[in-house]
Amino acid sequence: MTSAAQPAPLTRTASAEPPPPASRLGRGTLLLMSVAAGLSVAGNYFAQPLLDVIGRDLHLSPGTAALVVTVAQTGYGLGLLLLVPLGDLLERRRLTVTLCALTAAFLAVTASAPNAALLLAGTALTGLTSVAAQVVTPYAATLSAPAERGRTVGTVMTGLLLGILLARTAAGLLTGLGGWRTVYWANAALMLLIALLLRLRLPALRTTVGLRYPALLRSTLALFANEPVLRRRALLGALTFAGFSVLWTALAFLLSGPAYGWQESAIGLLGLVGAAGSLAATAGGRLADRGLAHHVTGAGALLLLASWGLLAAGGTGGAWSLAALLTGIIILDLAAHAIHVSNQNLVYAIRPDARNRLNSAYMTSYFTGGAAGSALTSAVWGLGRWGAVCALGAALAAAVTAVWAVDRLRPPTPRP
Repeated sequence: MTSAAQPAPLTRTASAEPPPPASRLGRGTLLLMSVAAGLSVAGNYFAQPLLDVIGRDLHLSPGTAALVVTVAQTGYGLGLLLLVPLGDLLERRRLTVTLCALTAAFLAVTASAPNAALLLAGTALTGLTSVAAQVVTPYAATLSAPAERGRTVGTVMTGLLLGILLARTAAGLLTGLGGWRTVYWANAALMLLIALLLRLRLPALRTTVGLRYPALLRSTLALFANEPVLRRRALLGALTFAGFSVLWTALAFLLSGPAYGWQESAIGLLGLVGAAGSLAATAGGRLADRGLAHHVTGAGALLLLASWGLLAAGGTGGAWSLAALLTGIIILDLAAHAIHVSNQNLVYAIRPDARNRLNSAYMTSYFTGGAAGSALTSAVWGLGRWGAVCALGAALAAAVTAVWAVDRLRPPTPRP
């Protein structure tokens, strides 16, 4: 798949690959960037299993406690729109280190919050700066050799996805040891350490685009109009993450209900099951390096459809039902992560000079889809419980498959 005819340039540069720094991306540095991505986003998910505990400690109503999740998502969305494009304007090592250090500071604000106002402020600001994870990903892609970019992106995304999936498990375990504030203090300390290590290990990298900040933001929006590959891959990402969110939003309802009757601590451990699927990010990246990104997307779409059949069979309780449920979770996570990495591999290749803006546009669509999936799940659960949720997830998976199939049937328009 290729883009349509090249639009008028949004920056002073052409779309040729900028030369990477003399020092290639080593395994140790790549691992550090992967850990940084995971720890950066984890702070946005700690509160989800802790809302009841936090509410009791700070004397919050259930509605106010639930705002913690909302403001984290809002802050992250604003960061995607306003901060991630700065990677195409500022020196990237300094930007990454600054965002990590600020995330540590805002996590400390959340950890020490005596009331709802400071709790919500710390959470929102943590979400805003935690988009360091989305600066690190195109940073690593640019530092890597073109033939290794898929593997590189897959490795960083594995760290990011593990951070999302394991945050709930870590929150439950650390809260049991020292209260809900413990997990925030621990993450703040780790983010400070990560900021220091990134400052020492990362090479300096600047992409000169010749734009001021307002024009940079406008050019991010213009990419949607000018790049059909971005539009199609953003739609695939939004639909895929919507289905992912449908599962993980409804799973707690199912497992805490009469079919299973699990406690919150046991439900949190399911993040370990989902983490197994995140390993597909690296495998998908390696296949993308071989020119198979479209095949990875198609296989992932079909696996998404199959996973919802297994998940539907897992709604009745019992040993066989639980086995089907766990298998469905692993397959869905594997498929969703493989599609995501194949999307990013193709999106980053569109305009190497604009990778941060492309990532901003793509990831904003991606998380918008996730938010829509969560909202739809709440409504659908009330209508038909687990069966209706599985029907919604299967419909989204079918939409992913249809978009991919139409895209593959579309005759490519070569870029001059």
